[in-house]
Amino acid sequence: MGPRLVFNTFDDIRGRCDTAPVRQVDGGETGYDNSALIPSGDWVPLTPAEAERHQADDSTPDIVRIELVHRPLPDLDPDDLAGHLETATRLDPLHGRWPTELLGCTASPGNQTTTTEDSATGRRIGLHVDNFDRLPYARRHQGRRRLCLNLGPGPRYLLVGDHDVQQICRAVHTDAMLDRHYPHTDDVRRYVSQEHPLRCLRIRLEPGDGYIAPTELLPHDGSTAGFDQPSVAAFWLGRPVNAS
Repeated sequence: MGPRLVFNTFDDIRGRCDTAPVRQVDGGETGYDNSALIPSGDWVPLTPAEAERHQADDSTPDIVRIELVHRPLPDLDPDDLAGHLETATRLDPLHGRWPTELLGCTASPGNQTTTTEDSATGRRIGLHVDNFDRLPYARRHQGRRRLCLNLGPGPRYLLVGDHDVQQICRAVHTDAMLDRHYPHTDDVRRYVSQEHPLRCLRIRLEPGDGYIAPTELLPHDGSTAGFDQPSVAAFWLGRPVNAS
């Protein structure tokens, strides 16, 4: 199951969601892990048929849905990024609907194709899967979702792959290996290196916009490509769930 977006009509997503192929960087691209995955940049609008394919329905479990959310923000000085971080520590992101303990904040400069860095190397890692819950292949879809809010001052994007990591693992591992496998970002990179197709959705998030997404299941990253202003993303992690 690829990404499943929660929206009522195509008009709700039109104009804020594009799609592009994913490509693998080589060693000559400064600032990236070798073999990191990034969008090609050949963005096209999401068609009605694609929107229908990615739309969640009543049979879609909550824990694998991507919900687009909005939270009014207090007045923030666009030049005071430290103030944005302080605001996040005091913010109840969804009025009690979500855990209020902050997972972390990231200040991203503008015009970055992808935003997540490996703290050990300073290199960007491209599309990746999170591993907070360390679940094996068979239970990967039961991982907690993560909430992200864009605190501004600039817009940013959520990037998300159109295949989930369970689908990807089935393509690159034998059934015997899957029984004891723990999915990893390396699986996604191997999938693309073997020339399996992977596309990326790009969803625009204005300040105050955010998402609740299964980041343990779906390859994803942030992006500020095309925006001159930096933005601060604040993250919360959901509560553990008992899922079937």
